Amino acid sequence: MAVAQQLGAADGRRLRREQNRDAVIDALLVLFRAGVYQPSTAQIAAKAGLSHRSLFRYFDDVDDLHRAAVDRQIGVALRLVEPHVSPAEPTTTKIAAVVRARAEMFELIGPAARALRAAAGRSPMLAGQLGRNRAFLRDQLSQVFAPELARSAAMLPALDVLCSFDSYDLLRHDQGLSRTRAEAALCTAMSALLGVAEVRA
Repeated sequence: MAVAQQLGAADGRRLRREQNRDAVIDALLVLFRAGVYQPSTAQIAAKAGLSHRSLFRYFDDVDDLHRAAVDRQIGVALRLVEPHVSPAEPTTTKIAAVVRARAEMFELIGPAARALRAAAGRSPMLAGQLGRNRAFLRDQLSQVFAPELARSAAMLPALDVLCSFDSYDLLRHDQGLSRTRAEAALCTAMSALLGVAEVRA
């Protein structure tokens, strides 16, 4: 076989591998959206249209697959989570911007975020990923609200809890609030915590 043909065949195999790998991640995310947060490998393979045996040609194990799905969602989330607001802006402006950005991100990544929390208890790797995600979001708050926290650093833990996925998920799915009402509730709570006039979401 000519060198060009060999290279073409290798490129074709690499492309098929990437396509199949993406199909497995897509399948897992579809299952998450259906509320199946810890699907079996058989369910994932069936949804991806692949054989059960072939699934682990593309991933080391189930945790590696979950990590890849989380990584994809993080890539999407990072484009949404930036509130585009300066620490020097009024507190009310910052509250509205942070709540809007967090709500947009949480609406999109909700199923994967629930699945990550369900899997973190059995996987140190996924627990570590969850911890890093939370630390990133906490650090963002500490930067955006630096002037307010300079007056009382003790507010950061409460601010972090209010702005977490877990709080938003409770408002939306445990208390059954609409996105608009959930955002309003968070703005009200953050306004009270930071001692400013109530922000309208």
